[in-house]
Amino acid sequence: MKVAVTGSMAFDYIMSFPDSFANHILPDQIQRLSVSFLVDSMRRERGGTAGNIAYNLALLDQPALLMATVGQDAPEYIASLKARGVDTSGVLQLPNEFTASFFVSTDQTNNQIALFYTGAMAKSGRISFIEQDCQSIKLAIISPNDPWAMVKYAQECQDLQIPYIYDPSQQIPRLAADDLVKGIKGAKILMVNDYEFEMIKNKTGLTTDEIRSMVETIIVTLGEKGSLIYTDDQTLEIPPARPNRIADPTGVGDAYRAGIIAGLMRNYPWKVIGRLGSVTAVYVLEQHGTQRHTYNRRQIASRYRELFGDAPELDDFVNYLDED
Repeated sequence: MKVAVTGSMAFDYIMSFPDSFANHILPDQIQRLSVSFLVDSMRRERGGTAGNIAYNLALLDQPALLMATVGQDAPEYIASLKARGVDTSGVLQLPNEFTASFFVSTDQTNNQIALFYTGAMAKSGRISFIEQDCQSIKLAIISPNDPWAMVKYAQECQDLQIPYIYDPSQQIPRLAADDLVKGIKGAKILMVNDYEFEMIKNKTGLTTDEIRSMVETIIVTLGEKGSLIYTDDQTLEIPPARPNRIADPTGVGDAYRAGIIAGLMRNYPWKVIGRLGSVTAVYVLEQHGTQRHTYNRRQIASRYRELFGDAPELDDFVNYLDED
């Protein structure tokens, strides 16, 4: 069975600022902010939420159907994911558009300032779950994308009874409060970081308990502090994986999601699922670029044991082959 991955495919322009942004922003002048930061490096990488998640799922040998729009500049990107084993039949290439682009600058304390050009992503609503082989989809993830497309995908998943992870993150400011609530109510899992969770509560007026009553499971990532999983009337504290080095945080959350999905598809307990997410995430943190890292299931299991101890599920994780 496959995971349907919706969201952006983009090119990332990743820059490094050799200081702290906070040293150059005047808090009492924030209402008329005008700043320019001289960066000392820049790289162009393949990225986007859907592209990154699909890439990591491929490393985990988890079959994935990628549903995203790209422009005329993306043939090599599509081919690279296909070569990894990703089903790219759900990718729509638009010949008169450019692929979405993400411009991000990271300072020395891992704070980030980012801009996103939508490009072909703005037309991702042209893709539909109805046109896919829904019988082969066991789970979907609705990650940041064109806001109208995200609303459409949530409704289609509900209509087609496809369980989905709702991951609105960067698009929370663009989504209407009612649409956020509808997306959460129909989801199997809501997955956001701690800041985004507060944004949802502020925008919808809902409390943590009210949101918990709407959705089976909530996963809140906490950066270097790990993550929290609210499920079955319990709160699980998931520790972070210790990195061997810190290179760049861009794409870490997408890798975490892939680890979570891989555990969900194998029906592992939440304690193991959360730790798989932590381990897959740390490989991205240790590299520059969101799709330059590599690992396999054996390496993931080995590092899991090194960081968190043994778990019976790890033998299955190393040995399984998806017969579908």
